[in-house]
Amino acid sequence: MSAPELSYAVIIPARYESSRLPGKPLVELCGVPMIVRTYRQCIQACPAHHVYVATDDSRIEAVCRSHGIQVLMTAATCQTGTDRVSECARQLAVDVLINVQGDEPVFNPDDLRLMIASLALYPGEVLNGFCAIENEHQFRHASTPKVVMRPDQRLLYMSRAAIPTTKQLGFVRGWRQVCVYAFPRLALAAFAAHPGKSELEALEDIEILRFLELGWEVRMLEMSRQSIAVDNPQDVVSAEAAIRERGL
Repeated sequence: MSAPELSYAVIIPARYESSRLPGKPLVELCGVPMIVRTYRQCIQACPAHHVYVATDDSRIEAVCRSHGIQVLMTAATCQTGTDRVSECARQLAVDVLINVQGDEPVFNPDDLRLMIASLALYPGEVLNGFCAIENEHQFRHASTPKVVMRPDQRLLYMSRAAIPTTKQLGFVRGWRQVCVYAFPRLALAAFAAHPGKSELEALEDIEILRFLELGWEVRMLEMSRQSIAVDNPQDVVSAEAAIRERGL
């Protein structure tokens, strides 16, 4: 007997404040707000009624609604995107919430299709994406979370440090996080019940570490290398170049 199909919602957390790029979700990329571009990539992978933007900002809400995007309003006190997603779990009667970062305007819809297809394969598990690191610059860059896994692709650790490395601290190969996640309701409830950030999560500023510290297994899924996270003005240039090149 096949496993029952799990219901899901795709949540795109969007926070207006950003120290490196204020108003980031509404920054226009080739004339279209970034949050709208991220949404459009999502609805290539699943029906639009499964997709929501989660925000605490009325400006983001207004732009989304003007483009026909469903919006869930969340508290301004959310410390992380995952905390915002956990609030959405209290508003939606679904088994799994899939988090797609709002600053990934050119991510590959196939990555979301893979995540959705994997829900039935790994019921009850936290899922996250990864891909190979392409060069030493990515390996050394602190804004790139590096992934270390067991042979079965369960997460051992994730760090902004350059890992795994040799005794001479050299770069041989590595893997980086792709910011697409799937969270069962129980995992989100455990995450939200923890009083603030966990120790390693706070040190590294990587939310997925809270699940490891709480004893949850995190299974990594290999995804494409096409994502471009927009964190600063230079990333805007890179994203717009990719949009033009890919005809998005």
